[in-house]
Amino acid sequence: MAEPLLDVRGLRTHFFTRAGVVKAVDGATFSVDRGEVLGIVGESGSGKSIAGFSIMGLVDPPGRVVDGAMTFDGIDLSTLGQEEMRSLRGRRMAMVFQDPMMTLNPVLRIDTQMIEALTAHIRIGKAEARARCRDALGMVGIPAPEERLAAYPHQFSGGMRQRVAIAISLLHEPDLIIADEPTTALDVTIQAQILYEVQNLVRTRDMAMLWITHDLSVVAGLADRIAVMYAGRIVESGPTADIIEQPLHPYTQGLIGSVPSRSRRGSKLRQIPGMAPSPLNLPEGCAFRPRCAYTTVRCGDTPGDRELQPGRWARCHHPLHLDVPGRPELAKS
Repeated sequence: MAEPLLDVRGLRTHFFTRAGVVKAVDGATFSVDRGEVLGIVGESGSGKSIAGFSIMGLVDPPGRVVDGAMTFDGIDLSTLGQEEMRSLRGRRMAMVFQDPMMTLNPVLRIDTQMIEALTAHIRIGKAEARARCRDALGMVGIPAPEERLAAYPHQFSGGMRQRVAIAISLLHEPDLIIADEPTTALDVTIQAQILYEVQNLVRTRDMAMLWITHDLSVVAGLADRIAVMYAGRIVESGPTADIIEQPLHPYTQGLIGSVPSRSRRGSKLRQIPGMAPSPLNLPEGCAFRPRCAYTTVRCGDTPGDRELQPGRWARCHHPLHLDVPGRPELAKS
């Protein structure tokens, strides 16, 4: 069996503040293969964006990666210096941010910014660089790409700016793209177009993609596998269809229940009670215990990550849809 392109094991990224240690990512484990989209899903503050920043080496003080292994195409990322990481970042690993204006300089033309992103890693003639930039814009569905190269970011809509940001990430044909909620602020029509284009690019170019989002309805139609994150930990992972149809972790069930559905038209959404815990003061044992309807005394112990079904992993003492000896009511959905 081929090794995954990206393999993250026991990642821990902590922020050392005056108030205490914030365990933003606390032992996350996941992997992604070439030609595959992995969706990382969770509420705000679950640590999913910090996991992406950690892989890219973009965590600034007072935060730092304190433990874990991150291997990219056989390269141990923890052993790389700043220059080595900078050479890898943007060329073989790229990131698309939630706000395209974090990528685009508002006072520079699009062609200037895209050509600069190219020449930062390779020696290339101006005419060839411009042609590659034009082709990248066309690839993400921007009409009249030659003309739009001469435009400024403020002359684009929000959706078009996000397409430009995605085009910049594709300039070097990277092996891995980490997309941090890139369609959150876009309308549904533009979002659907970008999702289709991204999925097509991953398949045709044999890339790997991490799609970070809070929206399960987005990854349901995009990702091959899903990793659900809560309080800095991956609490469930597996094939997308299996997780959507039959979640094993109560938190995943809560996320799915809070998504509007035609099958429940006219009925109230099932809200997850309470709030996500502060990473400064996580409860003992299972972090989801204060909000869980199935909690028992056993949940005071920290659950381990177990393969409960082939390819299905969950961090839970009482997984749903499975026979629980002595507690049949815990097996209900």
